[in-house]
Amino acid sequence: MKKSLLFIFYAFIAYQSNAQTKIQIFDKVLYFDGYGAKVDTPLPPVGVIRHQNYLYARKMTDVELSSIGSSLQMKVTVKASCDNYDRIGNVNMALVSKDSSTYNPKNVPRIELGRFITPFMNKNVMPDSVPYLFDINNVALLMKDTGITNHYNIWIELEIFGVPYAANTQVAGCSGRNDVFFGSLVFITNTIPPVKSNNVLIPISISANFNNYQTSATDTIGKTTRTFQVEIPTAFTDASFYLITSNHGSNTGGEEYNRRNHFVYVDDTFKLKYKPGRTSCEPFRKYNTQANGIYGSGPRTSSQWQSFSNWCPGDKIDIRRIDMGSMSSGTHKFKIEVPDAVFTGGQGNFPLSVYLHGKTSGKIDNPLDTMAVIVTPVDSISATVKIYPNPVSDILTIEGKGISTVMIMDQLGRNVYNRNDFTDKLRLNCSQFPCGMYIARLIVNGQTIYKKFVVGR
Repeated sequence: MKKSLLFIFYAFIAYQSNAQTKIQIFDKVLYFDGYGAKVDTPLPPVGVIRHQNYLYARKMTDVELSSIGSSLQMKVTVKASCDNYDRIGNVNMALVSKDSSTYNPKNVPRIELGRFITPFMNKNVMPDSVPYLFDINNVALLMKDTGITNHYNIWIELEIFGVPYAANTQVAGCSGRNDVFFGSLVFITNTIPPVKSNNVLIPISISANFNNYQTSATDTIGKTTRTFQVEIPTAFTDASFYLITSNHGSNTGGEEYNRRNHFVYVDDTFKLKYKPGRTSCEPFRKYNTQANGIYGSGPRTSSQWQSFSNWCPGDKIDIRRIDMGSMSSGTHKFKIEVPDAVFTGGQGNFPLSVYLHGKTSGKIDNPLDTMAVIVTPVDSISATVKIYPNPVSDILTIEGKGISTVMIMDQLGRNVYNRNDFTDKLRLNCSQFPCGMYIARLIVNGQTIYKKFVVGR
């Protein structure tokens, strides 16, 4: 009898492990010319926001969030319309205030969940769609974190950039059209509740420019190095950086076609070395149904692919996890560099996304402790913003061009001041603030920077 009960018990556990729930976020949403004026019709599906021709967003419901289990996969499917070239696409998670029915993507915390490259597809040739599958188990913890969900709605963004100009003449039935792709996204999860833990999410960068010729895209013009200072509000017992980069620039000698060593350092300690690219792109040849110069007329050897290919049209881009273990509270430095990058003719880019996800001991009640967004890019944008005097007893001046939003947080992460109509200079009366350290969160030309200041008497 005991053996029978044990068999039933383990069979139930196995069933629970294998049972799946699918959450359809987007279903064949139609994308339009990324360079064209924003289209008004056709309207997107109910509940879906068209931020741009290439960017759609939908809020996850409470029922959907409650169904998330301990494992999470993300399946993206791109179906051909009238763009027959390889393009970049990505999925993002945005954290939006509970009282907002819409939002500006540049003004809310976001992390990139996955990135992919569309294939050269002819909509008249099968297969006319390509699937991408991502394992994002750590995101399941974030979606179940009440410190986040009690204060923020979770919006999912599916971004697919495309242009129809080549297809207008090269693909039958595409003349005069401005639609480019259909996009679908499904979350696949199990029914086992995730282990509860205290999670801290620190968004650092999302698709930021990373090159050696553009101000704010590098620490020093001429060197491909990007450094971020990250303020950790409470010590981590276990932490990991999640990093996504992809090399773009298809001009002669461009960065798409040269594999370069990438080096990652945390607090000046070497953590990771990698070269982007697959061993071979042949597994994705079947999705490239439009003639193109990357795949050519016949198979290439693995060594041939490795000699020039940083990524495969029709493939996803790797999410690189850098495990840190325990990390102390305070300021830490994340640095990535590609010393051999050339950027011939000042062209190309390595869109850079990175966030930090960690666990803490003890109880966290405050949402901005749980979802701390304390990041300072080390670049010229931060240098152009002045905040003085520091320390301050009464009037604090915040000065800088391109600032659109100012939010002041105290050392417990509580929002004590917010303004969205900044005009180059703000004089803020701090005499009503208790003495202590404060953090100013500033949106400057679409990028988030942070400045510390102290109120004293």
